[in-house]
Amino acid sequence: MFVDLIPEVIPHPSPRNRILASPRELSDFLAATERRAFKQAMFAVRNEETALDIVQDSMMKLAEKYGDRPAEELPMLFQRIIQNTIRDHYRRSKVRSLWTTLLSAFSSGEDDDYDPLETLEVDAEAQTRDSPEGQLQQAQLLDIIEKEIMLLPARQREAFLMRYWEDMDVAETASAMGCSEGSVKTHCSRATHTLANALKAKGITL
Repeated sequence: MFVDLIPEVIPHPSPRNRILASPRELSDFLAATERRAFKQAMFAVRNEETALDIVQDSMMKLAEKYGDRPAEELPMLFQRIIQNTIRDHYRRSKVRSLWTTLLSAFSSGEDDDYDPLETLEVDAEAQTRDSPEGQLQQAQLLDIIEKEIMLLPARQREAFLMRYWEDMDVAETASAMGCSEGSVKTHCSRATHTLANALKAKGITL
């Protein structure tokens, strides 16, 4: 399914007596692992298209980053990669669901130091339970939101991404940005105002 997509790996120089996986061994390993990996991903995310993406991404990462490792190390490395990819999927789903929940729950009457993240509760698995049509609409909406985020003033964008993408708390964000916690809340609040207004101007209601 995915093996033909894996680029040819040129082994790097290695210490003497270290037997590296040949391109054929790497290809054979991926072919033998593919079905089990898909079942593992499918069980974790319960969505066929997402599971296929996770497996493909994991195989590409193994080939690109670890194709010069000994063959006996490949199973452990691949398992670590696919688990990290699944966790990253859930993290992104949680954060992106937060963005839409955040913007829909935002009240324009709040003060500039109001931080909506402190009062919101987000269903981290909501996106994976959506219908295919719902997931498509969600993906299109998130694409619009992400483009609008790139248009924010630099400090607002920095604070917003640290809080709502990197999942840093107010104190951590303030330390990283070299400003007060109140300034972080102000930047996040103004960013959310701007994003909500931008979506409203496009006729999008959440």
